[in-house]
Amino acid sequence: MKTIAKPVTVFDVYQRAKTGSKVEEREWDFKIIPQTAKALAEKYDIKMDKKTIVPEDRELIDKLWEAGLELLVTCGVYSMDTGRVIKYTRDEVLTAITAAPDHFIFGEGKEATYVVPRSYDSSRPPIIQGGPTGSPCSEEAFLSIHQAYAQEPIVDTIVDGVMQTVMGYDPTPGSPWELMAVHAEIDQVREAMTRAGRTGMGL
Repeated sequence: MKTIAKPVTVFDVYQRAKTGSKVEEREWDFKIIPQTAKALAEKYDIKMDKKTIVPEDRELIDKLWEAGLELLVTCGVYSMDTGRVIKYTRDEVLTAITAAPDHFIFGEGKEATYVVPRSYDSSRPPIIQGGPTGSPCSEEAFLSIHQAYAQEPIVDTIVDGVMQTVMGYDPTPGSPWELMAVHAEIDQVREAMTRAGRTGMGL
C-alpha cells in the first residue's frame, strides 16, 4: 500500500529555503528554468499554436500538465530572500493539489463572489477582477480611479493600485510611510466601493 505524502507545512518551506541548493538568481532566470522548460517541451513533444491563446486540445492539455508538474519537481521554487532552491517531491505537489479547497467566497453580503475552478470548456462565466492591479496611481486620483472600476456592473472584485505618495510623502519601502500608504489604500478602496453602492466587494 502506497504511503500518503505528508502535507508540506510553512515550517518545512522555511527550512528548505534555508538549506536548499545555493543558486545565483541570474543562473536561475536565464539558464535553469529556460533550459529545463525547453528540454521538457521536447520530451513531451509540445507544440503550441501561437494563434490559440487557450489550448483546447485534450492531448496537448495533458502534456502541458505533465510537463508543468515535472518542471516544478525538477527545478523547485527559487527563494529570492535566501538565494536557495525550495524543492518538493511529486507526491507532495499532488497531495497539496488534492487538499486544495474546491471553492471560496470572495467579498461579503450581496457583493460576495463564489469562486470555483473553471475548465477551458466551462459554461460558467469567469470572475472579472477590475482595478489598476499594482500600477502606480496619484494620491489625488486614487479614490476616483477605484470608484470607476467599482461602478462597472461586470466587475466582481477589485485589484487595487499603489499610491505614489501618501500625505505628500514618498512611501519608501521599510519606512513608516509605507505602512501609512497601505492603510490609506485599503481605506480609499473601501470608500470607493461604498460610493459606488457596492460595499463588500472582494479586495
